[in-house]
Amino acid sequence: MMEDFTSQIYWFLGRGTGIAAMVLAGLSVATGLLAGRGRPLKLKGVTEKKELHEALSWATIVAIIAHGVFLALDPWLNAGVVGVLVPFTIDYRPFFTGIGVIAAWGLVLLGLSYYVRTWIGTSRWRVAHRFTALFWIFGLVHTFGAGTDASQPWLWIPVALTSIPAFVLLIARFVKRPPKAPAGADSVAAKTVVTD
Repeated sequence: MMEDFTSQIYWFLGRGTGIAAMVLAGLSVATGLLAGRGRPLKLKGVTEKKELHEALSWATIVAIIAHGVFLALDPWLNAGVVGVLVPFTIDYRPFFTGIGVIAAWGLVLLGLSYYVRTWIGTSRWRVAHRFTALFWIFGLVHTFGAGTDASQPWLWIPVALTSIPAFVLLIARFVKRPPKAPAGADSVAAKTVVTD
């Protein structure tokens, strides 16, 4: 009995840290969209401070790394270091696990790129950082495609509770609003007569 638990502990820890990573990533994306430039909502206090976004980003990175370590050590999955670092090399649901590896690399590297943004160039870093949302979506595809418990409410409810607000904010960020007409444009247009 103890032997079974010992052999499964890495699988349990791998699943737990994976779910934690997705919940934290959803929160991080949402707070990043609220704190960054061009934010869809301007909430005093929340949007003025980026510390929460940074803390959630770090927590996400730690959870992703822990997820990879536990899965690399899992004797059933038998992924090893190469399996968790190189996309599409694990035999178990290779497409979805490969997407997960890509998501992990993207989220970790883009999260850490914040600390070298002056070296990269702030404008280039901002453009690159926008791809964080894409890698987060890859992580969701991985979670529901490779996750053994994807249909279980205890998995999809917390992921949905943190992902749906992030999706709404992401869509709001990219929805183009019609530009405002310059002051006095209506009076000028009214005075203009178009002739054939």
